[in-house]
Amino acid sequence: QVQFVESGGGLVQPGGSLRLSCAASGSSVSTYVMGWYRQTPGKQRELVATITSSGITTYVVFSVKGRFTISRDNAKNTVDLQMNSLKPEDTAVYYCNSGSISRATIWGWGQGTRVTVSS
Repeated sequence: QVQFVESGGGLVQPGGSLRLSCAASGSSVSTYVMGWYRQTPGKQRELVATITSSGITTYVVFSVKGRFTISRDNAKNTVDLQMNSLKPEDTAVYYCNSGSISRATIWGWGQGTRVTVSS
């Protein structure tokens, strides 16, 4: 079983930056596509970025394209999300997990880290 601990969230003004970090434990995630998700109250969890096991190929949803960058360190079993030019609509709780929702459901979710973008 894999456990995730997300960190790095906080309150930031519009246009600001944050770097989220995710530490996986219990098992190596180095061979899996990993992703960052976000969720706001009353809405489904949304996958915003994925990264292949090698770290070579990444994907971000259109709404964060050019602003968010996902990266990973397989030696440390970590996945990061660099968020720049933050907007109020980026406000959410952010989670990391498998890029496959079915596997993410099996692994279970961490506590997430809250990001609030507000002036």
